Amino acid sequence: MAEPKNEEFLDDIATAEAEELAEELAEISEEALELDALRAERDELKDKFMRALADAENARKRGERARREAEQYGGSKLARDMLPVYDNMKRALEAVTDEQKEVAAGLLEGIELTMRVLKDVFKKHGIEVIAPEVGDKFDPNLHEAMFEAPVPGTKAGEIIQVSAEGFMLHDRLLRPAQVGVSSTPAS
Repeated sequence: MAEPKNEEFLDDIATAEAEELAEELAEISEEALELDALRAERDELKDKFMRALADAENARKRGERARREAEQYGGSKLARDMLPVYDNMKRALEAVTDEQKEVAAGLLEGIELTMRVLKDVFKKHGIEVIAPEVGDKFDPNLHEAMFEAPVPGTKAGEIIQVSAEGFMLHDRLLRPAQVGVSSTPAS
């Protein structure tokens, strides 16, 4: 009857080993699950980090673009407000008669000097004059048609009169040149 005890003993050992192996597998499974969870969390955090990094780079680029635009175009309201000063000084200089030039030469020289300084300031800040000539082709991107009239000897769409010069601030239109346009039909 020693054999049944051996069998029981072997069964007990096998059961103990199986239980021990099951415990080890359970621990391994828990560790594997925990490791998988940590990897998933790491991947999620890495993804968030990469997105945050991309957002930060985009914000930096937007800020740089906004800074450049503010630098170039921030004074556009002041520039627009200065255009009537230019217009009035130009009209004053164009209206001067020869008699007035003799009587008030010093005053006129001062006005001309002031006009030159104003033009230099405009140029320094990227303000360019749009000065169309009679006979130029009308460009709706740069000109504003104040009126249309049929004028003999002209083609439709030609500038027949310039009422006021226009102005650009770098690559943006501050004010279109105000012009009269021929409406003469093609013959």
